[in-house]
Amino acid sequence: MARQLDEQTDAVFGSGRTLRVLDVGLGRGVQALRLARAGHQVTGLESDPDLRGLVEKELADEPDEIRKRIRLVAVGSEDTGAHFLPGTFDVVLCHGELIQARDPGTTLAGLARVLDGGGLLSLLIRNDDALAMHPGRTGDWDAAQAALDFPERAGRAFRLDTFTRGLAGIGTPLRQWYGVGIFGHDRLPEQDEEAERMLALEERAARTDPYRSVAAMLHVCGVRGG
Repeated sequence: MARQLDEQTDAVFGSGRTLRVLDVGLGRGVQALRLARAGHQVTGLESDPDLRGLVEKELADEPDEIRKRIRLVAVGSEDTGAHFLPGTFDVVLCHGELIQARDPGTTLAGLARVLDGGGLLSLLIRNDDALAMHPGRTGDWDAAQAALDFPERAGRAFRLDTFTRGLAGIGTPLRQWYGVGIFGHDRLPEQDEEAERMLALEERAARTDPYRSVAAMLHVCGVRGG
């Protein structure tokens, strides 16, 4: 995700520019801290006080100049429009929160609204076209069967074609998409050389058809018009 995000920010904005970043549902703050260390101004939204506490603990160990670049706000993903004006941010990250949202479409429109013209929207979504892949790889046949039945029961809300239409409809057309979690590894190997080989393989497959189409998650990036 970090490598893909850096690739997109460099392509959209070039290198060396300080960006205004909104991280919606920042969790443990991995991306927020990484981007602040790179010199960007980051606002992190997180409604869970325990997770905010973890980020605050991490920030306490950072130099003062990095701490000043991160602002934490105790709200959820559906509250962006109430707290920020249109065009406030250059980059908006929402890496998982849409799956939990009561109304993903409304939440998505709110995220796009606070983007400045030419800004980058980075989303991590479940890939409903490949729900059975992970349980099938691990031999969980009941879960795989349930996943195969899921689209017929509930519809496939989190599909690439659905989000492509949705992004176009809110003036933030799709720029690029990647697969995430293609080979089903939950953690990196302990040896650095083996970990790098695994990451290199995942990164290559993440942008290669048909492999990216069967990933557990999709990293979808759009650019705001104007």
